Amino acid sequence: MKKIGSILILVLSVYFVQAQSLSLNEAILKALENNYDIKIAQGNEQVAEVRNSWGAAGRYPYINLSGVNENSYNINKTDNQLTNRFSVVASVNWTIFDGFIVEINKQRFEELEQFSKNNTAIMVESTIQAVILAYYSALLEKEKLQVFNDVMQLSNDRFRQAENRKEFGTYVTYDVLQAQNAYLSDRSGYLLQEVAFKNAVRDLNYLMAEEENVFYNLTDSLKAVPVDYSLAELRASLFENNKVLQNQFVNQRLLENAYAAAKSAYYPSLDFNGGIRGNSTRNDFALQNENWGSSATVYGNFTLSFNLYSGGNRKRAVEIAQIEENTGLVEIDEMQHDLTNSLANLYEFYQVQKELLDVAQENVAAARLNLQISREKFEAGAINSFNYRDVQMIYLNAALREVEAIYNFIDTHTSLLRMAGVIIQEYE
Repeated sequence: MKKIGSILILVLSVYFVQAQSLSLNEAILKALENNYDIKIAQGNEQVAEVRNSWGAAGRYPYINLSGVNENSYNINKTDNQLTNRFSVVASVNWTIFDGFIVEINKQRFEELEQFSKNNTAIMVESTIQAVILAYYSALLEKEKLQVFNDVMQLSNDRFRQAENRKEFGTYVTYDVLQAQNAYLSDRSGYLLQEVAFKNAVRDLNYLMAEEENVFYNLTDSLKAVPVDYSLAELRASLFENNKVLQNQFVNQRLLENAYAAAKSAYYPSLDFNGGIRGNSTRNDFALQNENWGSSATVYGNFTLSFNLYSGGNRKRAVEIAQIEENTGLVEIDEMQHDLTNSLANLYEFYQVQKELLDVAQENVAAARLNLQISREKFEAGAINSFNYRDVQMIYLNAALREVEAIYNFIDTHTSLLRMAGVIIQEYE
């Protein structure tokens, strides 16, 4: 059994050596380059950028050019007639004034482009946070796997010692079965944890748009670096940098834009329609010679229109737009209040996580020392196998709580940076 374990460790060591190294920053860069959601958001941003133009807003005229060829053959008793008519038309249609709607449309396109850029930034922030948590989640499962392996090795050593002592007559079958059950239980926990580690690596690969069978050797370590923050500074950063809140401000400007567009319906509109039409006609008679006729027409017309009454539709549209604008202001106040409360709660939780981390580290240090002393006592026969097993489980639980406390701290810290809107700068 020991030989099999050594071979397994050797195979895993070769596998890890051959695996490509991957730091947290490298994982973030890969995700920013390859993540599916970011690519979709960037595509939407490019669409909004292309749409943001004066032409789409309606400032420029429409120019059309068309040509027509008409042919007819007239059969009668006097003389058959073949007629070919050619005409070319070039026309210009231009709305010179329509209640400032062109400027309003252009402003709306600019706000939509900014809204799309903020959406891309939100997706980048979300991806960075997800990669950080996925990276450290993989490290967490790896650390747990190591803890389970250590406990399993202790149980394995105990099991082999029980078998040896049975051969010398100091142990009975009951003692061997207890040691075997403990080893098999720890072995089951190790195998389940191995699956959890592989699944965590697959989740990280998905965020980086890598194949699921690609394995990286994660070079960063699972450690917590406590940082002291001021709640007032975090709140100021939230109001300045939080992309979700910034998008809400953009949405409010869009509502103001809609209100201005509704009011523009009260203004008259001035349109110009002009162009040139050229005709050329060829008549070919069966008994006479053919003849040609040509003509050209140039025209230019201005149309001034003013909607005097439309059943109150314009008034209702203005009232609705104004109500929606006022509602948007309430939604901004609600979002600011909600974000402020959430930030305060997260800040308090962050402080608690720092204390829990200290407690977990002290606990695992005591449990490790207790395990070392208990092992010596067990080998010397000072304590029985039940007591030694209890100490093993205490160490296992303490070690697991320590790595989970580290991960929970990183999770809370990352969420705090994300809410304050500085996670991109932190990992730039």
